[in-house]
Amino acid sequence: MNSASSFVLAIVLGYALGCIPFAVVSSKVFGLPDPRSYGSGNPGATNVLRSGNKKAALMTLIGDALKGVAAVLLVRAIGMGEVAALLAGVAAFVGHVFPATLGFRGGKGVATAAGVMLAAVPWAGVIALGLWLAVAFITRYSSLAALVAACSAPISGLLLTGSATVCGALAAMSGLLIWRHADNIRRLMNGTESRIGGKKAQSAG
Repeated sequence: MNSASSFVLAIVLGYALGCIPFAVVSSKVFGLPDPRSYGSGNPGATNVLRSGNKKAALMTLIGDALKGVAAVLLVRAIGMGEVAALLAGVAAFVGHVFPATLGFRGGKGVATAAGVMLAAVPWAGVIALGLWLAVAFITRYSSLAALVAACSAPISGLLLTGSATVCGALAAMSGLLIWRHADNIRRLMNGTESRIGGKKAQSAG
């Protein structure tokens, strides 16, 4: 299989994994309403948490993260190479944000992006996760924590690997994630964004 074919297959596999709607699946498992029918309407862990079912939210969070991990590790295990594995991870992230299974209206991609980073560039993932935890703990703004972590990703990826490919892939995910947080950014700027635990928080997913 030539490189072009490997890349296409990796992208298809990654996108397919990313399209698995764990927010909807976990809601069905726990007998909850479709997460698109309440709260922010976002099919992600944060919105599932609004149902009051922490187990369903945790299942969503883990599932969304594992989509990114699985995409990278599966393509790597097949032997397609690191670039193909990275492409598969990015495709899984895109699949979560724009899933064909949900009419291309998905979550914001924080958990899936974290899974991709932890599998593809582990230390960059650890740094991003550490920053998320620190900012979330200090400010109690989940959205701000996600934005800070996203901004760190391409920088740490480049410094740790020296690879423009890695930096570009992480920058692409970060850019899309930041774009998906446009409403949160506006609320942060005008002081109306809810903090973690607040009823109106709309950050990750």
